[in-house]
Parts: sequence; structure tokens; C-alpha cells
Amino acid sequence: MIGLAFDENVNQDILRGMLRRNSSLDVIRLQDVGLSGQEDPAVLEWAAQQNRVFISHDVSTITAYAYARVTEGKPMPGVFQVPRHVPLAVAIEELVMLTECSQPGEWEGQVRYLPLR
Repeated sequence: MIGLAFDENVNQDILRGMLRRNSSLDVIRLQDVGLSGQEDPAVLEWAAQQNRVFISHDVSTITAYAYARVTEGKPMPGVFQVPRHVPLAVAIEELVMLTECSQPGEWEGQVRYLPLR
């Protein structure tokens, strides 16, 4: 199982739905660790230090910063982008599956968009 870091912009219904499916998931919201309002590079740095895959709705800027980290040779445990048009049930199902079935390091340097199908 992998750890996740939820951007403050992520619909909280997704997180609630995930935790209803599996209350033992290792998820942290940025606002719970004092990172509200921080710039994208800072939150990606924190996620990398914590070895957490970053979850965001921010498809416009996070991706560029994530790839910049990879280009610079910095750790980037992965980003899962959840566009706002993805139905909640699909986002919940896929994020739970990815969290439960993935191994630490599996998504290093990758940006993936949900749904994966």
C-alpha cells in the first residue's frame, strides 16, 4: 500500500468515500499538516520528502512542476490527477484500488490521469 497526499483543492467527498471503503488507507490532507496556501513546488517537495503520491484536481500547473522535479533529478513519488469531470464513484474506486494495490516507488516520476481506462 502507498501513502497519499491530498491537495487542498481535492473534493473532500472523494476522501470520505475512500475512507468508507477502507479506513486504514494512509492519506494526509495538506491542510492538516499546515501546508494550506503553499505554492505547488513546496507541496510537491513535501510529498517527496514523505514519499507520498500526490492527488490533485489541479491539472493546469501541478503537472509541469512534477515533470520539472523529474527533469532536475529530484524525487517525485508520483501524481494522480483527478479532473473535476470524473464521477466521484470512479475517482473513489480507482484511487482505493491504486492505493491498495501499488507498492512504494511504483509511481516514481509519473503523472497519471484518472480514469486509467
